Amino acid sequence: MISLESLAKSGRARAPIITIYGVSGIGKTTLATSFPDPVVIDIEDGLGEIKVDSFGPDVISSYDDVMSSLSVLATEEHKFKTIVVDSLDWLEPMIWTSVCKENGYKSIESPGYNKGYAEVLPYWREYMDALSYLRGKGMTIIQIAHHKIDKFNNPETDTYDRYVPKLRKEVVGPIIEHSDAVFFANYEVSTVSKSEGFNKNKVRAIGQGDRLLRCQERPSSVAKNRYGMPAELPMDWHAIAEHIEFFNVKKEAA
Repeated sequence: MISLESLAKSGRARAPIITIYGVSGIGKTTLATSFPDPVVIDIEDGLGEIKVDSFGPDVISSYDDVMSSLSVLATEEHKFKTIVVDSLDWLEPMIWTSVCKENGYKSIESPGYNKGYAEVLPYWREYMDALSYLRGKGMTIIQIAHHKIDKFNNPETDTYDRYVPKLRKEVVGPIIEHSDAVFFANYEVSTVSKSEGFNKNKVRAIGQGDRLLRCQERPSSVAKNRYGMPAELPMDWHAIAEHIEFFNVKKEAA
């Protein structure tokens, strides 16, 4: 029975679920593994020379393997404080394979009319429920994804392109909603225009290679955060942690 005694205080400091997507080679995995005591579910074999504990491709080859690794982290004693899932867009075809196997489809498109893609959503919900459980145990979750450029049909303006995580559109929404923060990692770029005569201008991109995280929604990219972060931050875990009470509480306790 619900009563006034059932009321709980909101605003408690809890471990974050963060999704980082962006251009290739910018350092998403390096950033993710700089969070405290990480373990990586290395689906795409993308660690390279990064030395960190991981469930590697030798043991992760299916959706069931990913879920088993999350179960191990939920039930066995360990030292880890951060789980890095690398990457969501490599997890996605594993889920397609599981759907096809369960239903006897030759491919995820075999049923037609996007039916196969609709059937993946319970798998994603199961995966996100597992992350929520682990977050409840005090583990930070970092999910990595690559990017794609998608058309956005804004009802208030003309259609325009923007960066989004490289996932099916049916999945992007739930992943964003489930995350406490979604960061788009990109290089800082500006443009200059130079006249070439005859009323023609040539636009050239310039930049110093500075890497930034976009933390708020902009027309050019999907992003969000629940922490009052500025529009952009450096690609540094300390810059992120400064704005998340969970990390500051842990620091004070230490």
